[in-house]
Amino acid sequence: MMKSQKSRAVGPEIDPLWLGSGWTLEDLKRPQVLLESTWGDSHPGSRHLNELVEMAKIGIYKSGGKPSVYTVTDICDGVATGHDGMNYSLVSRDIISAMVEIHARSVPFDALVTFASCDKATPGHLMALARLNIPAIHVCGGSMMPGPGFISAEVCYKTNEEVLMGKMTETEQHYYQKNACPTCGACQYMGTASTLQIMSEALGLSLPGNALMPAWSNMIRLMAEDAGKAVMTLLEKGLTPKDILTSEAFENALMVHAAVSGSTNALLHIPAIAREVGITITPRSFDEINRKIPVLAGIKTFGPWPTQFLWYAGGVPGIMLALKDHLHLDVMTVTGRTLGENLEKIRKSDFFKLGSEYLKNYQLKPQDILKTIDSPYKQSGGLAVLYGNLAPDGAVIKHTSVVPGMFAHTGPAKPFDSEEKAIKAIFDGQITPGDVIIIRYEGPKGAGMPEMLKTTEAIYNRPELAETTALITDGRFSGATRGPAIGHVSPEAAVGGPLALVEEGDLIHIDINKRTLDIVGVKGLKKPPEEIKAIIKERFKSWRYTFPQNDGVLGLFRRAASSTDKGASMLKEG
Repeated sequence: MMKSQKSRAVGPEIDPLWLGSGWTLEDLKRPQVLLESTWGDSHPGSRHLNELVEMAKIGIYKSGGKPSVYTVTDICDGVATGHDGMNYSLVSRDIISAMVEIHARSVPFDALVTFASCDKATPGHLMALARLNIPAIHVCGGSMMPGPGFISAEVCYKTNEEVLMGKMTETEQHYYQKNACPTCGACQYMGTASTLQIMSEALGLSLPGNALMPAWSNMIRLMAEDAGKAVMTLLEKGLTPKDILTSEAFENALMVHAAVSGSTNALLHIPAIAREVGITITPRSFDEINRKIPVLAGIKTFGPWPTQFLWYAGGVPGIMLALKDHLHLDVMTVTGRTLGENLEKIRKSDFFKLGSEYLKNYQLKPQDILKTIDSPYKQSGGLAVLYGNLAPDGAVIKHTSVVPGMFAHTGPAKPFDSEEKAIKAIFDGQITPGDVIIIRYEGPKGAGMPEMLKTTEAIYNRPELAETTALITDGRFSGATRGPAIGHVSPEAAVGGPLALVEEGDLIHIDINKRTLDIVGVKGLKKPPEEIKAIIKERFKSWRYTFPQNDGVLGLFRRAASSTDKGASMLKEG
């Protein structure tokens, strides 16, 4: 007997409540399917999701189910950036996940379809799918159409500075503001939103070809209807996320992540999803795969093309076909078929022909966007994980955005205890080429782990600093981040990590190729490793930190969140 029917049998008050909501007597007997979206007026990535939900309802009805629509909207990191609202961004992932769990178990529902496009909503939904372990599918909300000249939202950071410096008028700026986000969907670069859509499909939790599908198209609406039908098939077969989320499936996803040079935020979200099914993914797991899997897709911000062009070039199926000799093709997916079977089926369809024809509108070919493994954009994946006396448990850098001259760099530390202080120093001209900016107390237990996009853009938009100045933080970065930016330093400063002990003038050495991050000197003078170790130990004796007195959900997150290298979740101990 279905869970929903068991609850009806023991709760005679349930039927009249559902009938009072407009259900029929026939609806009461159907399998009940929760449709959980982040629809709302919050941002372009969520504004259109109600349309996809409506199409999935049709698919579920056609297949004999009864859908129920619930909504917990998400926030936009682009709107939250640069102020205290960003402290709530990572928290929102766990809250979204928790609300899906609450909704699903309070009925209880028999199956689940989730709908999201963006940074924290997609991983929040995937965490919930893994935790609930009922037949489920995630529908990706797709990608935004690129703006004219391929502009996107992040260009407005530069135009704002140019207005402040008198290099651009406000009228000229309005052109970029009005045209940067021309449709709904996830932003047009390989940020966290696009990355996590790709991860959902690569893990086997979304239908083939769904990630980055044009959000303005009829295609994505029809796919949402197909998802409604597919979840009913999963229910019939008894196939659940734990049948799909195996160690091999996560390894596949990490290989795809390397091939697209995905966002560093995946190092938070993929481990958090994996922990829900008892699998351990560490930063070192990412690093090992990034050493052997090359970057195949040249997507903004490090490459020239907007994310929608990656879908036209073949999307996740195209990437996986290029990587097929490395992938585990026998893993199960939400189609009820293996990955290998999915790829063979989509190869025989008109999926690749359709995308190729769209690219002709731009006088492009798929191979302009998506390279082969023998002739890649970059010879290794886009990420490196660094270890050393400054990051004993690791730190991450997206090195595809780093100029070769900064792959090995030693510079004097300029430490700041908040992002606001660091930004002020940059604007006031207190940072010079070669400096290593330290922003600390921004980790999960410090400030909630906000992203530092405003700081990285302030650096990047100053030519004298863009290719000479490093940034190191226990906070995180946007997928739009450019330049030598190292984040996720673990242990974080708030728990006494070495980042808390850095003093102005300490020499910091970064070596991406050797995967090291170390304090190598004091007051501008190099010291031997044993002496540095003793200095760090001595500084720790007098170190004190007063935790912020956050009330409400941010305080709850800060107190309960796991460490960065374990996914920074308050929903799983560790």
